[in-house]
Amino acid sequence: MIKETLTASIADKTSVIGVIGLGYVGLPLIVEFCLKGYQGIGFEVDTRKSDAINAGESYIVDVPADNVKRCLADGKLKATTDFGDLAKCDVIIICVPTPLRKTKDPDMSYIIAAGEEIQKYMRRGQLIILESTTYPGTTDEVLQPMFEEKGFKLDEDFLLAFSPERVDPGNPQFQTHNIPKVVGGVSPDSTEVASLLYRQIVNEVHSVSSARVAEACKLWE
Repeated sequence: MIKETLTASIADKTSVIGVIGLGYVGLPLIVEFCLKGYQGIGFEVDTRKSDAINAGESYIVDVPADNVKRCLADGKLKATTDFGDLAKCDVIIICVPTPLRKTKDPDMSYIIAAGEEIQKYMRRGQLIILESTTYPGTTDEVLQPMFEEKGFKLDEDFLLAFSPERVDPGNPQFQTHNIPKVVGGVSPDSTEVASLLYRQIVNEVHSVSSARVAEACKLWE
């Protein structure tokens, strides 16, 4: 069963964690996983960012360059613009921007683009998590059908969840590990495994009844 396999690999830190989007949400997240002993692959469309990370540099104030260098020295971190490496990941976390249009609607193009890249390279046995702020229903109405188009079935072939990014950039008092995390899956198995994942790096994790509840939580906040 996919749930048992992922639970075991997360627990023994053999899961490869992929993060799409290495901005103020994605870079601190992947570095946190790498510092805890996980193998991390960061995906970027901007070669300047991927090159900087691979050179041991940080362009995010909340991520000390020393931490990036430590992850690289330990062989735990790699940044790339090659989305083919998504096939190597057991967990894929989407941390792309969703800026508001002039009409005050969220620009979904980055989420859809990330979903399309995952769709190309996904394999059986992956947990996919969306963190980008969006409207309730995005995870199960937009992403789930994209992945099922490949013939994959939820819970049998992949797990899918939403966990809203909760970051206060530049605030030294609150970092990834001490900001409470809300997690809601499209299925109970998805909620359970995604919550287990975040508990490896976050002190306080709150599981909710569904991805839609988690999506609404961020908007209500």
